[in-house]
Amino acid sequence: MNIVVTQIRKLDWKLVIPAVLLVCFGLAGIWSTCLAKNNFSNFEKQIIFFAVGFLAMIVISFFDYRILRDNSYLILIFYVICLLLLAGLHFFAPVIRGTRGWYKIGLLSLDPIEPTKIVLIVLLAKYFSMRHVEMYKFRHIIFSGIYVLLPVLLVFIKPDLGGTMVLLLIWLGTLLISGIKIKHFLILSLCFLLVAGFSWNFLLKDYQKQRITSFIFPYDYLGASWSQNQTKISIGSGQIFGEGLGKGSQVQYGFLPEPHTDFIFSVIAEEWGMAGILALFVIYGFLVWRVLRIAIESRSNFPRLFASGFAIILTTQFFINIGMNLSLLPVVGIYLPFISYGGSGLIGNFVSLGILQSIKIRR
Repeated sequence: MNIVVTQIRKLDWKLVIPAVLLVCFGLAGIWSTCLAKNNFSNFEKQIIFFAVGFLAMIVISFFDYRILRDNSYLILIFYVICLLLLAGLHFFAPVIRGTRGWYKIGLLSLDPIEPTKIVLIVLLAKYFSMRHVEMYKFRHIIFSGIYVLLPVLLVFIKPDLGGTMVLLLIWLGTLLISGIKIKHFLILSLCFLLVAGFSWNFLLKDYQKQRITSFIFPYDYLGASWSQNQTKISIGSGQIFGEGLGKGSQVQYGFLPEPHTDFIFSVIAEEWGMAGILALFVIYGFLVWRVLRIAIESRSNFPRLFASGFAIILTTQFFINIGMNLSLLPVVGIYLPFISYGGSGLIGNFVSLGILQSIKIRR
């Protein structure tokens, strides 16, 4: 018992508290969406997910992160498991809204892309920490890209355009932090443009194209542009201090689509107003700063790259999700970390915090 108490005291609470506050923001928004439907099962399940995730963070903090750093075979085992889970979606996952995105386990769902994000950060941190003095060699970009390409292809054909973007941004961000040459970065950028053009013509589904075109031409108010037009109405309705918890008209009357996941930011904006949004930005900023602080203070490259990779996940998903809500970006199905409903994402983020706690304690 004393060991547990001592370990909890060692935790970086400046990292934990903002994460918990963000979860509270999410729970308030989810409660409001449940109130609109008079069904509080999502709210109750999110509390359970939070409890499981928080406990997982504490348990993982007991383990030495160097077990991952020093054991390449363990990382590869996790990587292969993630690939099998992603591939298995196409055979064992039910079709929900035209995509096989989750395994159904009773009343719960498992999205394998969430553990894949963590494993990919660990794998890239391991790969580049061993080769940081050779980053001028283009072959390391190619080899690391192959590791990323396999899960990216499996996620892309789910189809999940948002998840594909996040995995690619993890790789690109880690490359930049590791010290990629400018000319290599320009070559990658050109390759991305060519792949994007090819994907538009031959790979993207019609509904994915429609989401992008409706973002550029948001005039189909009752069709493809419905979601983003409703989010703008919802955000604008909040004004300075919001309409009040559980009183957002867009939410309570069912105009806002997917209010507990993709568009929970609009729920918060409508009910908490600009004051709530400002508080949300400050808390997120503080959380990312604490993660980057761990990266800066780390004494070796593996923990530095892992912490940086997690910061990339937080910032990219944060800005993409809010960009979707503000109609600054097309809707690609990116959730808001620690806030949107979903056990896989919430627990996965707390697992990452557990690894960061282990790094902080043992640096």
